[in-house]
Amino acid sequence: MTRQLLTLLISIFLFACDNPEKSARDQKEILELLPSPVDSVSAEPYLFTDKNGMVYLSWIEIAKGTSFLKFSSLSNDEWSKPVVIASGDNWFVNWADYPMLASDGDGNMIAHILEKSNNGTYTYDVKLFVSSDKGVNWSPSGILHDDGKKAEHGFVSLLSDKGHYFASWLDGRNTAMDGSTGHGEGHHGAMSLRAANITKTGLKSDEWELDNRVCDCCQTSATLTANGPVVIYRDRSELEIRDVSIVRLVDGKWTKPKPIFSDNWKISGCPVNGPRADALGNNLAIAWFSAPDKMGKVQVTFSNDGGATFTSPVKINKSETIGRVDLVLLDDKSAMISWMEGSEIKAARVYSNGKKEPSMVVASSSESRSGGFPQMTKSGKRVIFAWSDTKEKTIRTASLMLK
Repeated sequence: MTRQLLTLLISIFLFACDNPEKSARDQKEILELLPSPVDSVSAEPYLFTDKNGMVYLSWIEIAKGTSFLKFSSLSNDEWSKPVVIASGDNWFVNWADYPMLASDGDGNMIAHILEKSNNGTYTYDVKLFVSSDKGVNWSPSGILHDDGKKAEHGFVSLLSDKGHYFASWLDGRNTAMDGSTGHGEGHHGAMSLRAANITKTGLKSDEWELDNRVCDCCQTSATLTANGPVVIYRDRSELEIRDVSIVRLVDGKWTKPKPIFSDNWKISGCPVNGPRADALGNNLAIAWFSAPDKMGKVQVTFSNDGGATFTSPVKINKSETIGRVDLVLLDDKSAMISWMEGSEIKAARVYSNGKKEPSMVVASSSESRSGGFPQMTKSGKRVIFAWSDTKEKTIRTASLMLK
């Protein structure tokens, strides 16, 4: 099927489903399905853009019991030939805990996978791989954490930060005693949030415990403000309130955890729904899912002081949502948010003053675990989407031209 025909089909679908006030011609001009670089059974996509505007897509393929982490870059609407970062037959592959990739834009790259450390279901380590030649060749650089515990470690965020990399992750070293292989929920101790600086060669130079009690299996999100890195995550109080909190590195010291908004969502188990954040200078936006009244909602909040204070949250969804949010800042006053309502992947532009533009249906996936977490990134005047096509068991990508 040609790209032009695919684009037209998407235009008609969007016109019929979600934007009756816009013409099919208008939709055709801004959304285009891109040929996918993935040609086999794959899942767990991740998208990001480096400082030069280069867009990268990573994913996991599994063939004959072996897992492969691959990546491709986007140029002139074409994905490059996939490159294998790493492979193994003892990985922990999970629909919500996907590998990530980062680049400093100067030829150095870093990626991570989850490798089993024991026979327990939730005993695995975060293993790092680095490249110094734009991703042509990769080598393992060790384990991100050094506690040596047979426990759960994952939900990593990676980003490039002024000559080194920054990583945050959920660390289960306190959840399991010797011989234990528990998931952490209600076990010997609480899941903690940790962060570290990593050199270009993959060696850890600094490490911090940011919060000693957090939700066990929601994604972390890290982004770089003008003041320094911030980490946004789902917290967990002694009363099982699991609202989203932020910690910030200010003048070389980490602030105490602070809720971005008090949803007061009390839930006895992990909802597997982490926040996403993005920053431009000290303009910061955060999207997250909560269901304090058993009615799921996606909200977004903005900050113009690097996360010290936030605007009142704006609710994004109109119908029942399962969350799975993503967010990219478009400029210093607006952001694009994506989320899922049932099997539909939706997206909308939201402004810091509370104004919302009509949402659009990007694609259809699945609300089951196989649907995973749809991804977004921004490059120039375009937003790139990636998601799991559960029927074809592959990954699709599309480009949205901003007006």
